[in-house]
Amino acid sequence: MAAENSSFLTEFILAGLTDQPGVQIPLFFLFLGFYVVTVVGNLGLITLIGLNSHLHTPMYFFLYNLSFIDFCYSSVITPKMLMSFVSKKNSISYAGCMTQLFFFLFFVVSESFILSAMAYDRYVAICNPLLYTVTMSPQVCLLLLLGVYGMGFAGAMAHTACMMGVTFCANNLVNHYMCDILPLLERACTSTYVNQLVVFVVVGIDIGVPTVTIFISYALILSSILHIRSTEGRSKAFSTCSSHIIAVSLFFGSGAFMYLKPSSILPMNQGKVSSLFYTTVVPMLNPLIYSLRNKDVKVALKKILNKNAFS
Repeated sequence: MAAENSSFLTEFILAGLTDQPGVQIPLFFLFLGFYVVTVVGNLGLITLIGLNSHLHTPMYFFLYNLSFIDFCYSSVITPKMLMSFVSKKNSISYAGCMTQLFFFLFFVVSESFILSAMAYDRYVAICNPLLYTVTMSPQVCLLLLLGVYGMGFAGAMAHTACMMGVTFCANNLVNHYMCDILPLLERACTSTYVNQLVVFVVVGIDIGVPTVTIFISYALILSSILHIRSTEGRSKAFSTCSSHIIAVSLFFGSGAFMYLKPSSILPMNQGKVSSLFYTTVVPMLNPLIYSLRNKDVKVALKKILNKNAFS
């Protein structure tokens, strides 16, 4: 079989989302609109939290970082995908592909752990409100954030290092719109058993640990809420957590569907749709979910708009 070592491969050709020419331009404008909403929404939420001192709490500290992560990993993927709709040959250099893979994985893994940190924050706020300021001190929040980005770096390094050791076939056409683990492994000429093992182990940890943390946190939160006697108190507690539950369900559901199923069960075209959901749709929806369902954010936005109108 014709093959060349990955260290001598100069570029990959990305097949893109679809090969039907009639839908390329409409899809370009559709996803351009998605990207604009993602950028405006996440940067707007970052700015809003930064400018309002009453939002400088642990909950919004983590939300600030969630918006930063969403903005970054959407920006790693979407511009290159948009190019595939308007260019005849959507190529990416080997170094560029590995770089995109690393930063995509770094931000995606970081997002899974920032969501678990947010769940822990909600647990402390609802179950131990009197100890909240002590438990979620600035030092603790910073340590949690370092853990989030540390796990992101470790996961990205594990996958990228394994990928750089793969021997690729002469056919460098990647059936995807980005450099992702499974589509790249399809172009391998040698055994990918170790790589697939790393995928299941590392992805299992990166999805499993946050998922267990979130489930335990919300089980304890639910138990605490059920002991609240007033209906108003229960409603307030549920509304505090609802935005986070929606975000967690969207992100982990689509991620697990993509990576924790064998490729024989999940064809790559279905994998494209799944990865499209968490690389494009989720980053766009998160700021909308947290702003439209959050009273503090809506109040802060009104104050800024009123201040600008007055000025």
